[in-house]
Formats: sequence, structure tokens, C-alpha cells
Amino acid sequence: MHVFIVVVALLAAILLIGVILLQSPKSGSGLTGGMASMGTVQTLGVRRTGDFLSKMTAILAGLVMAICFIAQFTLPGKESDRAPVKSVLQQSLPAAPAAPAPATPAAPTLPVAPLAPIK
Repeated sequence: MHVFIVVVALLAAILLIGVILLQSPKSGSGLTGGMASMGTVQTLGVRRTGDFLSKMTAILAGLVMAICFIAQFTLPGKESDRAPVKSVLQQSLPAAPAAPAPATPAAPTLPVAPLAPIK
């Protein structure tokens, strides 16, 4: 379910980017300026195209925000649902067999004599 919601959010975001790029800037070029040469001004009208793109921008922006908000609550595997994961440092190593204590104490070793200086 979460993957479906994320895919829908991505598609809506891509459409939102496209609609924003189609809008005409303040200078008068853009979709409304480019459509005049194709003869579509008579059917849509320059003002109607701008209104349509503005409404689509608002609708798609609201849709993206709503879907992202919903996607947050459909995240799989919340902390209470899964077992805590231990890091490598937290995992206990298997107990090594203890070495048996020597029955008699070890004989002391003689101190090493200092070396004679080399001539």
C-alpha cells in the first residue's frame, strides 16, 4: 500500500513540475505565447489557458501535500512492530572456554642481563 501511495505522489509531483513549466512568465512568453501561433487561442483563449494552469497548479500542489501526509502514516514496520536490532558492538560474543588455572605457580625467570656496549 505504501509503495502505491509513493508512486502516486511521484506522478503527481512530476505533473506539477510540468504544469509549472507550462505557465507563462510575466514577460508574456510561455505556453500562452507559443500557442497563439498554433491557432489554439480561439478555442482556449489566452486568459482561459492561464486560469486552467493556475487551477491545475493549486490542485496538484494540494494533492502532493495530502498524499505525502498520508504516506507518512502508511510507513511499513514501525518501531513497536519489529524487534530491536542490536549493533555489532551490542551483540555478545560466545563465551570462550576458561583456561584451567595452573596447579603450581610458574617458576620465576631470571632477569636478563644488560648487553655489553659494542666497541
